[in-house]
Amino acid sequence: MKAFNSILLTALLAGGLAGLVLGGVQQFTVVPMILEAETYETAGAEEHEATHGHEAEEWAPEDGIERTFWTVLNSVLIGIGFGMLLTACYALRGKVTWKGGILWGLAGFAAFNIAPALGLPPELPGDMAAGLEQRQVWWVLTVVVTAAGFWIIAFQPKRYLKLFGVGLLALPHLFGAPQPEVHTGLAPDELRQAYITATLMTNAVFWVVLGVFCALFYRHFTGTTEDPALA
Repeated sequence: MKAFNSILLTALLAGGLAGLVLGGVQQFTVVPMILEAETYETAGAEEHEATHGHEAEEWAPEDGIERTFWTVLNSVLIGIGFGMLLTACYALRGKVTWKGGILWGLAGFAAFNIAPALGLPPELPGDMAAGLEQRQVWWVLTVVVTAAGFWIIAFQPKRYLKLFGVGLLALPHLFGAPQPEVHTGLAPDELRQAYITATLMTNAVFWVVLGVFCALFYRHFTGTTEDPALA
């Protein structure tokens, strides 16, 4: 019960703080690009309505304080969820340092952002994409297989198992992500490429912060006073 409470408290505090960092950084990196892309999407929608008639609009938060609030809240919830997962890994390992937290954070970034982005890069409003369900299935499988591959490579001593882990990293990309018939979008290509880069860099900051915060809070709540020999 104490171990679970330590994981929960760590996830709430470390994940919440890392989520605030993510939400704050996003306001200066990806959000302005999304707003710019939405101007192209709005223009395209107005042209579509003029040709095919008006369609019911989906709810979206108003720009400004309301939109910022929901963006930051979403980031905090994401931080808590990933914090729970990362701290559970720390508990399984039984030991972690803040330096080890950086490595764990980078591994999380690679599994949840880099690997999926190789097949499904971050999308701006108005981008063409394959079916949502197909993309979700591929994304989840890619994350699971990549995380399993990293775990095997890092913690299995036998060479043939490490080779198996490398094979797992490549597996989802051998099958390939579901793609639209036409790769295009309403926003300029320069904006799209800048958005992909900014999104990945922002998430890299988030994962490093999350890894360090989770390590520090977890050590505090479990009463660890000295760095163990291994991360």
